[in-house]
Amino acid sequence: MAASVVHEVRYRRVPPEGGWGLLVGVGMAMMFVVTLGSLPSFGLMFGDFLTELGEETSAIALITSCFFSALSFAGLFTNTLMKKTSCRTVGLIGAVSYIIGSMMTIFVRSTNELLISFAVFQGAGFGLMIPVSYTTFNAYFVEKRVVMMSVAQTLIGLGTMFYPIFIQRSMDAFGFRGCMAVLAAVNSHTLVAMLVMHPVQWHMRRVPLDSNSSVEYGPVPTTTMTEEKSKTDDEFQELPAGRGLSQRNTKLRGSRRASSIPGLGNWSGPVVVSDSTERDTKPATKWQILVDFLDLTLLKDPIYVNIVLGISFALYSDLAFFTLQPMYLFMLAFSKADVSLIIAIGAGADLISRIFLAISSTCLNIKARYVYLAGALFTIVARFGFLCVFDFYGMAIVTAIMGFLRTWIHVPLPLVFSEYLPQERFPSGYGLFMFLQGNITFAIGPIVGYIRDVTGSYTVSFHCLTLVMALCVIPWFFEICYYRLKRRARKGEPVQHVTIPMIQETKA
Repeated sequence: MAASVVHEVRYRRVPPEGGWGLLVGVGMAMMFVVTLGSLPSFGLMFGDFLTELGEETSAIALITSCFFSALSFAGLFTNTLMKKTSCRTVGLIGAVSYIIGSMMTIFVRSTNELLISFAVFQGAGFGLMIPVSYTTFNAYFVEKRVVMMSVAQTLIGLGTMFYPIFIQRSMDAFGFRGCMAVLAAVNSHTLVAMLVMHPVQWHMRRVPLDSNSSVEYGPVPTTTMTEEKSKTDDEFQELPAGRGLSQRNTKLRGSRRASSIPGLGNWSGPVVVSDSTERDTKPATKWQILVDFLDLTLLKDPIYVNIVLGISFALYSDLAFFTLQPMYLFMLAFSKADVSLIIAIGAGADLISRIFLAISSTCLNIKARYVYLAGALFTIVARFGFLCVFDFYGMAIVTAIMGFLRTWIHVPLPLVFSEYLPQERFPSGYGLFMFLQGNITFAIGPIVGYIRDVTGSYTVSFHCLTLVMALCVIPWFFEICYYRLKRRARKGEPVQHVTIPMIQETKA
């Protein structure tokens, strides 16, 4: 009787790169459309209401600053909440908070009530949903991450393009409170968006694992993972700085893809290592517990700090500028229809720019941080042109240019962090950024409103915001130049003599 031969087939689980991940991308886009769409249209929604209360620019600056402060505190604790409960549950909590705040805006009668409803409830809800969306999206897509992110951002641009026109039409048809009721119904779609954020383990694909396949994604035998990690770390430590980084990048391309705007696999930032692995056996102090709780060891890295500060200043400058723009246009005697159309034109240019980035991702290979830096630099130039035009067509053209450049500030934002931080520290790194960004916004936000009230000039306020944008461009430029010169100096160093005996032995 012939013995039967049983071939055991081993599998590894990999991200789906599609399937349910497509719904995750649509859900992320839906969430950002209804949340981000309201920020540049804040003046359209609440301008008349705040004017009747006698509080205009200062109230807008205070409310938007508190919005980002609440967003930052919520984002800071998202990583900790994810450790105690599921990522999806945290997102659902954020969606419920955002919906409650939206419903409260229907009944607001004072600035304080608007502060609580819009800034606190909606800001905190938004802060919880952002890391959840990005973390879930990054888990579902690795090879196709940049392409799918570009598609999602295009959907966001398409939605935000029609948002100001939709708000203006709702205002004309239903009045202020009727429009708030309609927006509350629209904002309830954030609950649907968070419901589709399934854990990636539910939808992982099984791929046969043979002797020739490399260990890239998903759970594999522990010995293989340990041996690969040990081998990678040893090579990185023993090789010279330049060669070690290059070798390590090659090894890690499968396990943690880079997320530069146009191409993956171009990661060039150092891995930030937590001090918790190097701590001695002494009991942790209260300060050390706080450091681990908030992952504050990231603040020891000067490049990470420079990234956080630069993006924080650029984001505040961008959002505050487009928040004040409708009020500035009203002061120039533009009608509400013209203002909503100008904002829509800027959003349309934003959409075109997102499509441009999606197409360029297939043929260009530029780091996300360089795209962000270029967007901030050209935005500074465009703002000076904005203050030199006063007619409708000139204002529409300049707004379109700024809308096109605005994409370069918002789309690369999560990718700047994902290309610098290792994947397991992305939630904590992004949450810490949200916390710092919110506090920076809360600190400098009222200053711009105070300057506007004291000087009575929007021009001075816009120049101040342009200066804040420069606080991103100048430090980043000097940092990039410094490290490039440092790398060139290292390349010019002679080869270490320790490699000579190895060469001689090989020849022998």
